[in-house]
Amino acid sequence: MKILCVGYRDWALNIYNKLHNSMPEFDFEIISNEKDFNSYNLESFSPEIILFYGWSSIIPKNITEKYNCLMLHPSALPKYRGGSPLQNQIIDGVLDSKATIFKMTNELDAGDILAASDLCLRGSIGEIFNQLEDIGFEMTKEILLGDIKYQKQDNSLATHHQRRSPELSELTLEEILNMDAMYLYNKIRMLGDPYPNAFIRTRDGKKLLIKCAEIEG
Repeated sequence: MKILCVGYRDWALNIYNKLHNSMPEFDFEIISNEKDFNSYNLESFSPEIILFYGWSSIIPKNITEKYNCLMLHPSALPKYRGGSPLQNQIIDGVLDSKATIFKMTNELDAGDILAASDLCLRGSIGEIFNQLEDIGFEMTKEILLGDIKYQKQDNSLATHHQRRSPELSELTLEEILNMDAMYLYNKIRMLGDPYPNAFIRTRDGKKLLIKCAEIEG
């Protein structure tokens, strides 16, 4: 089976490399940036499956309709469809979620589900990524080795969220004065590297980055 792996995030590339190293019976090809994918000749490789883990650009309709395209989304779909799913869940106080692999369609994050596994959102963003790598690898391996079965999403339960912009990483004076410690802690930890870190603006116009925090007592 030929499998094209497309992604640029470290956790996604780590999953792809684990799959490549542990499943020699499959023909894997890995693309790690958007420029190479845009110039890639899909017809020449003719993959049976394309993995778009962690990919944030819109995939053209002619690709999702012709190929079996799979996405890994770190939420319990149909909840938290859309951008920045980890950050949007953490800032909402979600601690127990799922990682979901689904078939991509023209509708955002709404395709049939192939697999889902528990994902804990406690700890640092790095620790969450480490979980996501392990979970994503195991789920993908099971999908490739077994019969692919699809389960439709219940659209009546869907929630949608926008991708967060770097400007939203600011800890505003209003938040500091009105929000509790857990909210501020969650905002700081959800914006650990490689995301735009939480920051406060100083009187000289600079940004003071806040990369980690803990709650006393």
